[in-house]
Amino acid sequence: MLNLWEQLLVYESEEAMKLLRFAGLVFIFISTFQFVNIRYYGGSMFSLSSQDKFPVSSSIDVSTEPVRTLSGPERLNFSSSRSIEVDEEESTGLEEDHVIGSDKNDTVQAHDSFIEDVKDKETLDLLPGIRSSTNETYEKIVEDADTAFENTRKVEILESKTDPSVDNLSSEVKKFMKVSNSGVVSITEMMNLLHQSRTSHVSLKLKRSSTVDQELLYARTQIENPPLIENDPLLHTPLYWNLSMFKRSYELMEKKLKVYVYREGKRPVLHKPVLKGIYASEGWFMKQLKSSRTFVTKDPRKAHLFYLPFSSKMLEETLYVPGSHSDQNLIQFLKNYLDMISSKYNFWNKTGGSDHFLVACHDWAPSETRQYMAKCIRALCNSDVSEGFVFGKDVALPETTILVPRRPLRALGGKPVSQRQILAFFAGGMHGYLRPLLLRNWGGNRDPDMKIFSEIPKSKGKKSYMEYMKSSKFCICPKGHEVNSPRVVEALFYECVPVIISDNFVPPFFEVLNWEAFAVFVLEKDIPDLKNILVSITEERYREMQTRVKMVQKHFLWHSKPERFDIFHMILHSIWYNRVFQS
Repeated sequence: MLNLWEQLLVYESEEAMKLLRFAGLVFIFISTFQFVNIRYYGGSMFSLSSQDKFPVSSSIDVSTEPVRTLSGPERLNFSSSRSIEVDEEESTGLEEDHVIGSDKNDTVQAHDSFIEDVKDKETLDLLPGIRSSTNETYEKIVEDADTAFENTRKVEILESKTDPSVDNLSSEVKKFMKVSNSGVVSITEMMNLLHQSRTSHVSLKLKRSSTVDQELLYARTQIENPPLIENDPLLHTPLYWNLSMFKRSYELMEKKLKVYVYREGKRPVLHKPVLKGIYASEGWFMKQLKSSRTFVTKDPRKAHLFYLPFSSKMLEETLYVPGSHSDQNLIQFLKNYLDMISSKYNFWNKTGGSDHFLVACHDWAPSETRQYMAKCIRALCNSDVSEGFVFGKDVALPETTILVPRRPLRALGGKPVSQRQILAFFAGGMHGYLRPLLLRNWGGNRDPDMKIFSEIPKSKGKKSYMEYMKSSKFCICPKGHEVNSPRVVEALFYECVPVIISDNFVPPFFEVLNWEAFAVFVLEKDIPDLKNILVSITEERYREMQTRVKMVQKHFLWHSKPERFDIFHMILHSIWYNRVFQS
C-alpha cells in the first residue's frame, strides 16, 4: 500500500512539472510576442483598420489638445487658396516673365510619379485605417491617388476667414495683445517676448551631460559674449539687432552643428522635395540639407538636431479629402510616423521631441503639428502670433515662389531708384477680408500713384507683374487667408521696399534681422491712410531703406549649391539658434 501511495505522489509530481513547463513556454511566447509587437510594430499588429480606432502608442510625450475640425475658410481643397494666388499671379505676368519654356510631359510624369509613390508599402502602412496586406488594398489606394491627383487641379471658392481663436496663445502673448489698443503685437514687442523666452529658460546642468549638451552650452556662452564687430565687409550692421551675436552664432553653426536626418518613411509625403511653386521653401531646404556633407551626420549620438523630412504640401495632396474640412487623417499620419521612429529609436522619447525640427510652408502646418509635434522646433511660413507661434522655439520660414527650379535667380534685381516712378504696387487674388478692403480704398485707378489691382489690365503696352515690381518704390504685401505671403520675398528679390500689411505676422529671421530697417509695417486698420503713410517717408529715408533691401537680399536667395549667408543657411541658423538657447 505504501509503495502504491509513493508511486501516486511521483506521478502527480511529474504531471505538475509538465504543467509548469507548459506554463513557462506560454509565458515566454507571450513575452516574445509583446516585445516584437511593441518594438517593431508600434503595438499595432492587431489594430483595427478604422480611422476612428487607430492604435495610439503611449511612448510619445505629447500634449492633450484635441484635434479640431476646421471650418470652411480654413480648409480648402488641398490646392488651397495659395494655389489660386499663383494662378492669378501667373495670369498677370509672372509665368510670362519667369518661365523659360516648359516640358509638355511634366503633368504626365508628375502623375505617374505620384501613383508609383503611393504604391509603396511603407507609405501605405502609415495611412490611417489602411494596411497593405492585400492586392485589393493597393488597387483601391492607387485609384484614390489617381482621383486625388486630379483634384489638385481644382479649387474651392471660400468665404473670408473669421477672427482667430486665442486658445493657443501663451500668457505672455495674451498680455501683450490685451494691453495693446490695436490687439496687435509689434516687432518691438515680439523681440521682448523673444528675450523673455531666453531669460526664462534656465540652462540644464545635467549630472551626466553628453558631449552634445556640453557643445550647446559652450555655444550659448560664446554667443552671449561675442567679440565686438563694428563693421563687416559682408554684413551691414544696421540690418541686424546684434551683428556680433549673429556672426558668432553663424560661425559656430558652421563649425559645430550636426543634424541627423531620419531615413524612415517613403514618398510621396516623406523625402520628396517639391522644388516648384509657392511652397518651394520646404522642398529646397529638404533637398539641400539631405545633400549636405557639412551638417548631416550618420551617427545620431553626435546630432544636435533631428530632422523630420516630411512635406506639408505633399501631406495635403496625398491625404486630404476634398470637402471634408477636416485634417484629422493628416494629423494621424504624422502621429503614426512619430510612433514608428520613436519605437525604433529613443531620441524622440529622450527629449519629448524638443531637439527635433520640421520645415513646413503649407498654410495648414501650424494646426497639423500643434498636437503631436508641440515641443518640436517648427519652421513655419504661416508664422502667426495669434495662432500659437511660440517665441524662442518656432522659426518664421520665408515663403518663396519658384517657377523655374533650374534657374531660381532669373530676373533678379530691379530698376535704380531714379527710375522707380510708381509709388506703390499690388496685384493678386482677393483672398481673405483684407485685400478687398485694400482694393476698395485704392483700386480702380483712384490715385495714379497707387497701382492696386485684383488683376493687371491686359492691353498692349501694359507692364507685367514683374515689371511693376521692378518699377515701384513700395511693394504692398497684404495678407490673404493667412498672415504669410510670397510677396514679401518677391519684393526683396526685385529690390522693392516691402510694405507689410498683416497684423501679428512674424517676419522671417526676425530674431536676427531688424526688419524695420528695410521694410514698412502698416496696421490693417490704417489701410485708408496708406498713401499718407508712404508719402510721409522722406526721400532720404526711402533711399536708405532701398539700399538696405539690396544688402539684405542675399539672405533670401536660393542657389543651386548653397552659399554662405543664403536662405538655406539662414533657415538652418534660426533653427540652430533656438536649439542653442534651449540648452
